[in-house]
Order: sequence, then C-alpha cells, then structure tokens
Amino acid sequence: MADSLVIVESPAKAKTISKYLGNKFIVKASMGHIRDLPKSQIGVEVERNFEPKYITIRGKGSILKELKDASKKVKNIYLAADPDREGEAIAWHLAHYLEVEQDQPCRVVFNEITKQAVRDAFKSPRQINMDLVNAQQARRILDRLVGYKISPLLWKKVKKGLSAGRVQSVAVKLIYDRENEIKKFIPEEYWTITAKLSSGGSGFEAKFYGIGGEKKDLHNEREVKEILALIGNAAYTVGEVKERERLRNPSPPFITSSLQQEAARKLNFRAHKTMSVAQQLYEGVDLGKQGTLGLITYMRTDSTRISPVAQEEARNFIIDKYGEKYIPATPRNYLKKGANAQDAHEAIRPTSAALEPEQVKPHLSRDQYRLYKLIWERFLASQMASAVLDTVAVDIQAGSVTFKANGSTVKFPGFMKLYVEGNDDDTVEEDKLLPPLKTGDRLENLGIDPKQHFTQPPPRYTEARLVKVLEELGIGRPSTYAPTLETIQKRGYVAMEEKKFFPTELGELVIQLMEEFFPEIINVEFTARMEDELDQVEEGRENWVQVLDSFYQTFEKRLTVAEEEMKEIEIQDEVSDEVCEKCGSPMVYKMGRFGKFLACSGFPECRNTKPIVKDIGVTCPQCGNGKIVERRSKKGRIFYGCDQYPTCDFVSWDKPSGKPCPNCGSLMVVKKSRNNEQIQCTKCDYKEDVQEEAQA
Repeated sequence: MADSLVIVESPAKAKTISKYLGNKFIVKASMGHIRDLPKSQIGVEVERNFEPKYITIRGKGSILKELKDASKKVKNIYLAADPDREGEAIAWHLAHYLEVEQDQPCRVVFNEITKQAVRDAFKSPRQINMDLVNAQQARRILDRLVGYKISPLLWKKVKKGLSAGRVQSVAVKLIYDRENEIKKFIPEEYWTITAKLSSGGSGFEAKFYGIGGEKKDLHNEREVKEILALIGNAAYTVGEVKERERLRNPSPPFITSSLQQEAARKLNFRAHKTMSVAQQLYEGVDLGKQGTLGLITYMRTDSTRISPVAQEEARNFIIDKYGEKYIPATPRNYLKKGANAQDAHEAIRPTSAALEPEQVKPHLSRDQYRLYKLIWERFLASQMASAVLDTVAVDIQAGSVTFKANGSTVKFPGFMKLYVEGNDDDTVEEDKLLPPLKTGDRLENLGIDPKQHFTQPPPRYTEARLVKVLEELGIGRPSTYAPTLETIQKRGYVAMEEKKFFPTELGELVIQLMEEFFPEIINVEFTARMEDELDQVEEGRENWVQVLDSFYQTFEKRLTVAEEEMKEIEIQDEVSDEVCEKCGSPMVYKMGRFGKFLACSGFPECRNTKPIVKDIGVTCPQCGNGKIVERRSKKGRIFYGCDQYPTCDFVSWDKPSGKPCPNCGSLMVVKKSRNNEQIQCTKCDYKEDVQEEAQA
C-alpha cells in the first residue's frame, strides 16, 4: 500500500516517474502553478513590504481537492517540481496548501528523469529553498508592478489593451532601434576584382588585395580601372606561399539560448516550439520494451557543465563508434558563459549517449526526433577531438598588383564527422582546394572579373538573433526568452515577416512614450542589473524586499510625472479603399500578431475582418480564371491560394512561379533553402536556380 505522495507539474512527468518509484508511491500532477496573483487587481501590498496576495488559480479546485484527499492517506509528501526558481515556487505553494511544515525535507529535485537519477533524488530530499522562492516572487512582483502600473496609464493616454513589461519592453526597443538603424543606413559603394587563374590545368580564384604589398580598398569604378590598367598584360606569378595546420574546436553542449538559436537555424523551429518539444523529451517518452524514459536533461539552463559520469559514457561511446583518435586526451570542460550564468544544472544533453537517435526514432514524433538528434549530436561532438585543417595562403603578383588566394582541406575531421554548428548568416563554409603552388610558378590567366557592391544595413532580428542578443546583454533568463517573444507579437508591438521582426506603428509609439517617461524600464544596462540582483536574491546575498524597494522608489516618481505630463494620443486607423461587404462601412487597416489586416470601421457594431491579400501576378493553374494571392494561415504561416475561393480551392505552401515545367507542363513552384532558391516542378524532377532563370 502506498505511503508517499509525489507531486509533479505534468501528467507526462507523473507517468514516467511513477514507473520508477513503484507501488509505495502515488504520483500526481498539479498541472503547473496552483496559486498566483489575481488578474483583476495588482495584488501587491506595496506599503506592507510588497506582500503578495495570492489566490487559487481558477479551474484548479478539483485538482487541489484531489491532492488534498491523497495527502491525508499518506505519511510522506514529496514535491518534485522542475529544478529551477519556478519549480521551487510551485513546490512552496503546494506545501502551503497541503500544510507541510516549513522545515520538512519534502523537496526532491533531479536534472534528468531516468530511473537512477529519480531514485537517487528520493534518497536525499531537502527543505524548500526560500532563496529560490523569493527570487521567483521578486521577479513576479517586479513584473506585476511594471505591468499593472504602466498599462492603465497607456490605456488612458493612448489605447485600451496596451501593456508594458520589464523584459518585453527591452526586446521591442531592440527591434525598434534596429529598424531605425536600417532606415538611417546609407549604402556605400565598393568593388572587388577576382582573377580566375589556372595551374597545371586546375582552376582557382584569387582576390585583389593591394598594390606593392599594401592593402587597398576599392571605392568606385575609376579606381578599378586604374588597377586594371596597372595589371595590363602582366604575367601572374606565385609569390609567398604559407602553409599551416589549424585546429578547429567543437562548440559547447547546448544551453537554453543556444538550443533555441540552433533549432531555428537548422530545424526552422520557433523558440516556443523548441521549448515545448524539449519539455516532452525531458518529461519522458515511451520507448516500447525499454519503458518510459526522459531522453534529455533539464532544458532551462545557462550552464555548459557536464557531469563526469556523462563525460565518461560519451568518451566510451565515441571510442566504440569512431575510434580512439576521435576523443581528446582529456575530457572537455567548458567555462560558464558570462558573469550572470548560473551553474545549478548541467548543460542540455541526452540522458544516455547510447540512445542513438535512429534507435529511438520509431517511438518519437518527427519534431521530437529532429530535436533529440540535434541535442544528441551537439553533445557527442562537444566531447570529441578537434578537427585538423590544412590551410594555405598564397600571394600572387601581376606586376605591382597583389592578389591573394586561400584554401583549406580537412586533414582530420574530428568532431566535424558528426556535427558542425550553424550560423545566422546565409553562408556555407566550403573547403576550397588550391592546386599545388610554389614560389615563382607562372599561372595562366583565364579572365578577370570586377564587380560593384554596396554595403548592407545590419540585418533585422530573427528569433535566433534576438535570443542571442538578449542573452549577451544579460536580459531575461532561460525560462523567459520564448514567452517574451510570444508576448511582444500577441500585443501587436512587432510583426514577423519572412521570419524577421518589424516594429509596428503601435510598438514604435509605446517605445517612444517609455523612452520619455520610463527610461529605466527600457534601458538595457538597468534591466541587466535587475537580473543580476534577482540572481543575488537566489544566492541568498540580497534581500528581495530591499531589491523591490530600491526599484520602486524611482519608479513611483516616474509614474507621478507621467500621470501629469503624458499627453493623450488618439491613434487614427488608416482607411483603406475597401468597403465592408456586411455593413457598407469603410474597412480600416489594423495591426495584429501576424501583421496588418482589414477590419470594419463600424466596430463594435460590425466585427467583420479579413486578411490583406497580395496578388503575386500569377494566374491560377487550376481554374485558369482567378489570380494567385498570398495569404496567411491562422498560425501566421504564408501560403498561396486562388482569389476565387471557395469556387476554386487551389492552395500551395510554395509560391507558384507562373510558368509550366518545360519537361511535363506541370506547375512549377519556388523552393527556398538557407543558401539557395530554386524553381522546381511539382510532378517531375526538373529544377533550375532562380538566378539562372532570371538571367535567361
């Protein structure tokens, strides 16, 4: 008969843990938090040391009754929520509700959900860590004060439904500032000259470097012509040849931010999706005969630390799979990234290196398999030997003009045999092999190619880039990145087009008001310092009430000034040329989560809305009468359909090219990859590069 009750957050986690603990334990799920601040009021007694007024979350009554009834039938209660601030707070609220004594060793934590890790954790339960709880409370109260004090002000002065948040405002500010940089950017002209050369029948390219061995930049066509005149009919000869061996080291195992970035680059996952799928892998997957097992360690972490046991298992696996030469002489350990990095958990890794992705693939969904494979490969690669590259750098002289050519080959792949980190720039590293060259060799000139270029503005933020910058600046923590990105889109402050963030007019207006009246809230250094103070609370070195009080003293003065001086702003909707087909009123442009849409100006009497369709200039291949227009799905994904819908139901996720396949006459669509854009037939194997098609 069971004598212990274990409470976790989710049914999936409960199911996995229950199989490891046996019939003496009842395992139940709280379904996340059971108490929170009320939605209808601020819920914080500022004058009473920021005392929070917690209430039971609506809908949790039946769950709490079930937990209460179960607690009366057992001797021991164990609270096994996730091993972070949020999990500690959930455990504290549960302990309060179930009347568990504060000094009771009821808290059980584990970084991975495997039989050994879970059973070991239950051998040494501890008391609830109030420093962790207070750090979570301080963050929650701080965000509540900012949100519930500034938001009503924005409703009153600007528009109902607006909100301000401590971390979300900084994220919007970064996007807003980047857009201003792009608008102010003035392109500068520059030129390159590429010499196409050959030695012994093997062709290669060399880039113009300078004159007389000194580097020279080319700014215009006149300067290019001067260089070409200098070269004239001069012979191309090999000057200095530098050969060396270069080591390339693997990337560290994933932390939360790097996992979100790499999943965006390689899997096209949004941050929210990455964390959702990672949660499933952490909580446990049924592997058939092997039973239910958590496949990865806890996924909210900013530590790159790996346990010695996991390192040893990884090294043995690498030796068995690839051979001794693929492991370094000593295990790799990675330093903490940044002064604010916490080291409470390990990096994100597979719970067992022996669980190869292909082995568990039959038991995983497509998304689970792809993310698990990414985590498994990154971890194993992080413990492998460095790659060895043979590099060669060659100076080539054409009279007084110097060209340079570089090449490299992989002498030993090392970790690259398994995994290479992606990048945010749409470039692919290719090995450029130069023919054997030695000083004094004469080269055959196959032609010279001068090209005009213009400098590009800084790129707009993708989710991956924004997460990377937030992490580098010390804004937010692992658990906050994904919800922050979701919130700023839901509020209509930013829109995402072609996977890049754009600030909306509403977002720009709110940031301008925040800059004027609440500069600290959107100040990067101030926000990072607040994160550091919350970390100090977690470590027991700061008092959470004092942290809140020092913030609130300045904040309260700002509020008073804003109440008096902020002018009311009336946002006028932009009127479109379209008329509402339901009531005859003009349609106006509104900004939603996925960009602009049309809404009836007669709102709230008429609530008609419709998407803004974009004609791509292609006739519908199905009906031959309609035009193909760009639309958005309910989740914001772009697709293409006939404007005669529902009469014609043609739809395509890929953009129709407007020309038939030259082989079979079927529909051709544009297919995009990270580094290429092709037009492909939907029936046969015919394809061609977009650039080639455009030149033709």
